[in-house]
Amino acid sequence: MNSLPDFPWDRLEPHKARAAAHPDGIVDLSVGTPVDPVPRIVQDALVAAADSPGYPLTHGTQALREAAAGWLARRHGVRVAQNDVLPLIGSKEFVAWLPTYLGARRVVFPELAYPTYDVGARLAGAEGTAADGLLALGPEPVDLVWVNSPGNPTGRVLPAEHLRKVVAWARERGAVVASDECYLELGWEERPISILHPDVCDGSHEGLLAVHSLSKRSNLAGYRAGFVTGDPALVKRLLEVRKHAGMLMPRPVQAAMTAAFGDDAHADEQRERYAARRAVLRPALEKAGWQIEHSTAGLYLWATNGEPAWDQVGRLSEIGILVAPGDFYGTAGERHVRIAVTATDERIGAAVRRLQ
Repeated sequence: MNSLPDFPWDRLEPHKARAAAHPDGIVDLSVGTPVDPVPRIVQDALVAAADSPGYPLTHGTQALREAAAGWLARRHGVRVAQNDVLPLIGSKEFVAWLPTYLGARRVVFPELAYPTYDVGARLAGAEGTAADGLLALGPEPVDLVWVNSPGNPTGRVLPAEHLRKVVAWARERGAVVASDECYLELGWEERPISILHPDVCDGSHEGLLAVHSLSKRSNLAGYRAGFVTGDPALVKRLLEVRKHAGMLMPRPVQAAMTAAFGDDAHADEQRERYAARRAVLRPALEKAGWQIEHSTAGLYLWATNGEPAWDQVGRLSEIGILVAPGDFYGTAGERHVRIAVTATDERIGAAVRRLQ
């Protein structure tokens, strides 16, 4: 196993302390964690399934798989068999362990990326390569390619044509493409598309996996609730490994997921909350001297005022606002910061006043 990097958020602690010293308290926009209530329909389903003394199935209940498949078809134009849905104990554990499950030796991920893609390669003892241009990778074999659209940290949306090229490139080389789609329902100026959509993959899911999460859609980060679907052969292989490893989602959480994927009203309401917060925070940042790049989808504003990232973090912490430095996500982010819109309306309002 390759050595793991230091956990990056530990480096923010001095800035967090400075921001917390503000007379009106900290506005923490550094981590995209939900702050709004878990939908009542989900809470009720969790409670109703609380008496679950037996071991749950690794594959999950048929009701959960059907609900997830139904959501993909209804909301995103993607059709998968319910048997090809595999529950995850949150999407992060899967991102971290997929290279190990696949026995990958070389893993490619975006130049600006969620750090766990790199961590997963290291855990597997694989070579991790950050590259946006696949044609520049050379002749060495590649086992796994990660794509992330809408992207974290940038909020960038990859169009169907770009994803088609990635799929074609990977299939020519026998590589698996794993698409992290946990922000798929949060398109603003652009509408994201799944890698499993027929316009991307011509109706064949061979060699493709799509990873989804309820953390953002339904405020279920605390439940650890996600799923993966795609190539039936790959899903079956992953299911067998996870059976041996005891990767079991608790039965009450499965019931909560089933309720969440069956109900769109709460997701639409949550989307409107984020849209309203974004609509006031973005112009306030721009008036204060920050340029917003990409950020057409997802829960983050990818911003720069031209200074080094940590200088920007320090400047904002002085007025009680904590953000994440762009270099957490790769060297290409050295002059950017990532600003989450996941604070409460009251805290977003406080940030806007301070920026003015």
